[in-house]
Amino acid sequence: MGEDLQAWVGRSEAAEDCIDGLRLAGFAATLDRPLEAVAPGGRLPPLWHWMYFQHWVPRSGLGEDGHPRRGGFLPPVHHLPRRMWAGGRVTFRDDLFAGERVGRVSTITAIRETSGSTGPLVFVTVRHVVSGPRGVAIEEEQDIVYRGLAGAAVKPGTPAPPLPDGAFTETVIPDPVMLFRYSALTGNGHRIHYDRRYVTEVEGYPGLIVHGPLQATLMAGLLVRARPGRRLARIAYRGVRPLFDLAPFTVAGVEAGGTAQLWVHDAEGCVTMQAEASLAA
Repeated sequence: MGEDLQAWVGRSEAAEDCIDGLRLAGFAATLDRPLEAVAPGGRLPPLWHWMYFQHWVPRSGLGEDGHPRRGGFLPPVHHLPRRMWAGGRVTFRDDLFAGERVGRVSTITAIRETSGSTGPLVFVTVRHVVSGPRGVAIEEEQDIVYRGLAGAAVKPGTPAPPLPDGAFTETVIPDPVMLFRYSALTGNGHRIHYDRRYVTEVEGYPGLIVHGPLQATLMAGLLVRARPGRRLARIAYRGVRPLFDLAPFTVAGVEAGGTAQLWVHDAEGCVTMQAEASLAA
């Protein structure tokens, strides 16, 4: 890997926003849940902060995939055109509420090159610190992966073992409207989530891709509903394989002693995302 990519390590940028109720109501409607049930008193639910701190660039600044052209804050990994979230780790320090002003400082902490079954990969880790009126509210690290077009877009998977006893589950029926709305709410122009012609003809996937952040948010939401009165303290999630809008999928979890294991399974029973979470009183 050239020194030009390593030069991006340590770069930081800051952003400000307001936890406005319009986006909260929009996401609640997208999930088909009453706003007061998911955000009582205007409290921001876990991982809903991904709707904020958006950066909209002019259309002339977008690449063919709908993302901003390479460069700027993130490194210009030009030789690997596919880009997606690989996973992350989020710690919740304090609540945020509708109407509060918030700030975020983002720093690139690592860039590493490796290889996988599809060829070379570049992983970029970005640390975000979100602060509200009472101080630091959220600390997180996001892992972004860049990969090439060589090889199959998605390989056959192996169904996971049956869920353990005591597992809590929900079935989600994805559709293009859900994916479009989440893209709009998060300011995500990536065409793989809403442009079926592009995702099938250009990137070679069989259907629209369900956002990794949306899957993580659904896991977090299922956990807090399954354990009312408990607060999500930390979640570490990792994408395993793409999830498509072609059939209903299952969100599932088990919890014991304040630690939970969470999964998203596609219609074939294969894990598409998994997570470990910690609950606090």
